[in-house]
Amino acid sequence: MKGMNASTGRSIVDLDHLYQSVAKILTTPLASCVKRRTFGSEIPDLVDAPFNGATRTRLYAAVATAIMKWEPRIVLTRVQLNTNDTTDDDDGAQVIDLEGYTTESGDAVRTSVNLNQTSAA
Repeated sequence: MKGMNASTGRSIVDLDHLYQSVAKILTTPLASCVKRRTFGSEIPDLVDAPFNGATRTRLYAAVATAIMKWEPRIVLTRVQLNTNDTTDDDDGAQVIDLEGYTTESGDAVRTSVNLNQTSAA
């Protein structure tokens, strides 16, 4: 699939477009798109929640639900939450690592989404 890079306005294709779409879906709060109230995920609401097992479970469910609903080009096989407490630059940054395969070609895909960078829909 071909699309436009949200930062540069240049054309992007295939996996680059897929990764951008996944990041947009996961970082967009539900009900923030006026004409598509159901677009996005619950993840932005969970970023500041207590870092415990219940929140992690809700976050994994939110990732799976949003991707299954809004991105039919990917099937997830692994979702992992990582918190970066080792560097001063991204202290406490929450990153979701995703693995899966594309429905179009079956190619393996792997990407990471920084949850601290919310999207304006």
